[in-house]
Amino acid sequence: MRALLLLLLLAGPALAVQPDERLADPVLEGRARALSRELRCVVCQNESIDDSNATLARDIRLLLRERISAGDSDAQATAFLVARYGDFVLLRPPVRGDTWLLWFGPLVVLTLGVVGTAVALRRRRPGPAPLTAAEQAQLERLMREDGA
Repeated sequence: MRALLLLLLLAGPALAVQPDERLADPVLEGRARALSRELRCVVCQNESIDDSNATLARDIRLLLRERISAGDSDAQATAFLVARYGDFVLLRPPVRGDTWLLWFGPLVVLTLGVVGTAVALRRRRPGPAPLTAAEQAQLERLMREDGA
């Protein structure tokens, strides 16, 4: 039963590209599949449009196939989608000033979290408890004995 469930879970992304989306020419379809693995589903955000079952991902896959069928090169088809959806549609956006947040934002958030946790833990450490009157008296007695 577990094996069947695992197979069903793994088969989900494989079913993302529907048969009615596929191009008749296997070379063009291969290009479309390769490009769609490099494009992010703007709804799911952590999946490529090739793996996503979202309606918008399907629309982008169809649009990509239209551009390829119309004769666009891979770069032209990708540039068209970037112009329409921004660099965020790329699973690996270029490192530029306007995409620094995409590249380095998670690292900054992680660093701030580690520093914040360290500061909070440091502040929570209890200091030494003040001496009671009896302990203070004993300390003074021991210091007098040691000095004599």
